[in-house]
Amino acid sequence: MSAPLRIVFMGTPDFAVPSLQALFDGPEQVVAVVCQPDRERGRGKRLSPPPVKVLAERHRIPVLQPESVRTAPFGDEMRALAPDLLVVAAYGKILPQVLLDLPRLGAINVHGSLLPKYRGAAPIQWAVINGEAETGITIMQMDAGMDTGDILLTAAVPIGPQETAGELFERLARLGGDTLADAVDRLKAGRLAARPQEHALASQAPMLNKEMGHLDWTLPAHRLHCLIRGLDPWPSAYGFIDGRRFRFFSPEVVPVNASDPPGTIRRADGQGLLVATGADCLRIRELQPEGKKRMDSGTCLRGLRLAPGTRIT
Repeated sequence: MSAPLRIVFMGTPDFAVPSLQALFDGPEQVVAVVCQPDRERGRGKRLSPPPVKVLAERHRIPVLQPESVRTAPFGDEMRALAPDLLVVAAYGKILPQVLLDLPRLGAINVHGSLLPKYRGAAPIQWAVINGEAETGITIMQMDAGMDTGDILLTAAVPIGPQETAGELFERLARLGGDTLADAVDRLKAGRLAARPQEHALASQAPMLNKEMGHLDWTLPAHRLHCLIRGLDPWPSAYGFIDGRRFRFFSPEVVPVNASDPPGTIRRADGQGLLVATGADCLRIRELQPEGKKRMDSGTCLRGLRLAPGTRIT
């Protein structure tokens, strides 16, 4: 029986947790975990550890949290760990080539898309925003580029017609852990062949920002439907009704062409807000008024009278 691989895991957010857990559940040895430093979160600005750190400490694994991975002291720490393999999942920083070359089996990455589509920081959200029918997980051999390394293993899943980015995120995180475990087993056995990406087919998935959520109602309903789902839960879609900001969730395309200007509320009742768009209408079934919690439309509209003809800007 061969000796366990010495693995250093690099990851930070919730997406990386199932991948780290998959390594803990397997036969290999996680000798250290590297994640981003603790950050202030919430209104109280309390210092909070990343989810990956919480899991690592539960398993009593050493945790490194460098501000930079390009310093000599961090490089010395990594060399002292003598890893056979570096596993990366949503770590959050570009790694220098000297780190990628350190382990004898190199560095592999758990990425939330079917590469070469959606390279970058937000592949799951952009797949939903762009109305893709399918996405998945890619395990790739890392190089110095942004998600440009050779593909080792993929696993595809359909995107549900009403699925949000948050729901898809959770499914892909679990799939990432399962696919990683399979990839590490095959890599150790020498049964994993790399294949280059078709770079001409590449697309980008840049970071999201809050301004993306301000809805343009001149877009067709199906586009808005994908955008709202892709921005759920963050940064979320929004608009202004009588100067008050509302966030919008749980959209439904209603194939009715309205003569009203885009953004006009045609009906407001327990079924939701029916809003005219550039093509067809959109029903919004969940709302979040500024300063309040997200709620279903019926609950929200009990204390809020919105007459037909009101505009969302």
